[in-house]
Amino acid sequence: MKFVNRKVELDFLNKKWGEKQSQLIIIYGKRRVGKTELSIRFAKNKPHIYFLCERIAAHKQLKKFTEVIAEYFDDEFLPEEGFRDWETAFKYISKKNKKMILIIDEFPYLAESDKSVPSTFQKAWDLYLKKSKVYLLLLGSSISMMEKTTLYYKAPLYGRRTGQFLVKPFKFRELKNFFPEKSFEERLAIYSVVGGTPLYLSKFCGKNYIEVIKKEILQKGQPLYEEVEFLLREELKEPRNYFVILEALSLGKTRLSEIINETGFDKGISSRYISILNSLQITTKEIPVTEKIPEKSRKGIYFIDDNFFNFWFRFVFKNRTFLEENRINEVVKKINEAITELLARNYERVACDILRDTFFSKKLTAEFEVYGRWWDKKGEIDIVALNYENREILFGEVKWTNKKVGIDIYEDLKRKSEMVEWWKGATKKYFALFSKSGFTDDMLKTAEKEKVYLFHKDNLISAK
Repeated sequence: MKFVNRKVELDFLNKKWGEKQSQLIIIYGKRRVGKTELSIRFAKNKPHIYFLCERIAAHKQLKKFTEVIAEYFDDEFLPEEGFRDWETAFKYISKKNKKMILIIDEFPYLAESDKSVPSTFQKAWDLYLKKSKVYLLLLGSSISMMEKTTLYYKAPLYGRRTGQFLVKPFKFRELKNFFPEKSFEERLAIYSVVGGTPLYLSKFCGKNYIEVIKKEILQKGQPLYEEVEFLLREELKEPRNYFVILEALSLGKTRLSEIINETGFDKGISSRYISILNSLQITTKEIPVTEKIPEKSRKGIYFIDDNFFNFWFRFVFKNRTFLEENRINEVVKKINEAITELLARNYERVACDILRDTFFSKKLTAEFEVYGRWWDKKGEIDIVALNYENREILFGEVKWTNKKVGIDIYEDLKRKSEMVEWWKGATKKYFALFSKSGFTDDMLKTAEKEKVYLFHKDNLISAK
């Protein structure tokens, strides 16, 4: 699969390469997100050493690193048993006085094998690498471990880094670069199944998404069949209880009280597990966008933020009995029955990005700082966007149905907008409608007259 986008990340790394001083850059993010490919693409045509850490004994790691160094510098006199420690290895590299990139991939594996590694790297950086021409890249997939060893205030390498980048999965809009030949519906379906992880997306190139689901995700023995279990076991010591939480979330149990009832865990345990899943960027807490103090709001709901995790728990984990007996078609039937609801949910989620990107790219009058959902006991609104400086607000409704959106939907949105307290202090409000199937003639005329933003799928067709 071709290398797609990552322009911001590459520009950042290349800008740092152009500076005279040495660099210590932390690159981290979830597994399969493309950190290794990014670093290799950056280092291409530049002098560099790439070293992949493994889950092996510390002295064997160092021996393998010595072999890589010996080959790069064509030095047959380096000890066969390896450098005696990492400090000596970095001292050797620094004395070469050569501008070069040193990529150490899966740094957490190295830190796990030898607890002194972060402190040793700190010492080696202070004594040797900081004064050298070395561009050190530390990569890691364990977000918690990378934060613990490099980013937290008390981490040994804290204060030494000259930059860090959290590599995130691709946004929905970027799937056009992966699948230029596919329709909006197909791209949304793929995104709803696997999200924006490059490795997973590569499975769908030139193929029907249902067939990929059958052969790559539901088929016992395929890597993606057990992928989520593997990822959770990599991050968590005892993932079983997290499985229960994630299954509840995948079934639509979004409030803490619902999660407690579904899992049988008490409030303290449920909150702790969810907090950890949030820190791993697997789940997220959503607050009504107009809340003045979000961190103290009691209106928060939880959901699985990673689309592949959500799909896996809903259709793989929940149906293991069928899948272990190779009754794949029975599970596919369940997926087909739920696909409309799944697409509708994700259309709501990507609509905010579509709106934001459209306003930015087309330089439209309306600009907003915050986008999100709003709800209270009286009702809910799919999109509410706020401009604090100008006290402006936008209300949006998102419809994934085979019926064209008419004036009734618009009038209902206007009615619901009056429930939002924030609006009472606003100077101006806007409206936007999103529709899978387009709009009635009356709605098109009304939009023209009242300057309503109308989006057919991801295309702005009015209020331009």
